[in-house]
Amino acid sequence: MNRTWPGHKQQFDLEGYTIVKGLLSGAQVEEIKETFMGIHREGPIPGYFHPVAAAEAAEDILKQYPRVMHPHRFHETAKRYMLHPGVFDVLAQLLEEEPIAAQSMFYFKPPGAKGQALHQDNFYLKVEPGTCIAAWMAIDPSDEENGGIMLVPKSNSLDIECPHLADPTVSFTKEEVTVPDGMKIVSTRLEAGDVLFFNGSVIHGSYPNRSPDRFRRSFICHYTGISARRIGQYYNPLYTRNGQHLELEWNEDAGPCGSEFEQPAEAH
Repeated sequence: MNRTWPGHKQQFDLEGYTIVKGLLSGAQVEEIKETFMGIHREGPIPGYFHPVAAAEAAEDILKQYPRVMHPHRFHETAKRYMLHPGVFDVLAQLLEEEPIAAQSMFYFKPPGAKGQALHQDNFYLKVEPGTCIAAWMAIDPSDEENGGIMLVPKSNSLDIECPHLADPTVSFTKEEVTVPDGMKIVSTRLEAGDVLFFNGSVIHGSYPNRSPDRFRRSFICHYTGISARRIGQYYNPLYTRNGQHLELEWNEDAGPCGSEFEQPAEAH
């Protein structure tokens, strides 16, 4: 019988997020870490990963350690963890239906890296009906100093908010959403192996990594429910828990904010 998480479901429905402690074992965390450090050592992967040498990066450390986008499309270990049975079991309870996987990403976030301004994931994924859910898997301990996630509880009740331009000195992306009156930002603290789940309408972002010596590596995947019919053009094919491919209709609607900021999702 699958494990149940009734308290997590209650928090997720009320506040839009929940943290499942120790969902990944220590050995699993190490396998993910070593997989992506190996990908970094081996160099660029056209279309997915584009690091540059220190001299070319100048003072932007994220150019040396950029995000790895959609690694499940070229690496079986990444695909296996995107389809992690424990993650799928939690998602099935949160969604109240069978999940399907849409996206994977890996973030190195070394010391000195910028953060990401507040945003909402379904602005990018454009799932309809319903929304997406992120599973944010901590590969290192994560806190405010080394660039941990900040989020706005209960913002899951909001529609998609139109962004304005973010401050490029602290954020590596250009979109920023304003926190509505009456809501506030909270910081998260995660240990390696913890998984943060949050609704696609939840306003969230990350702090710059101000630690002198700590990475904040994370493996992040996005999912939706089997009842979804449309999604943004960058996310097909999706995957069931047993790895079967699914194609959803491309959602070509620019949404309530128009197309000024439209781009592939590169969150967190």
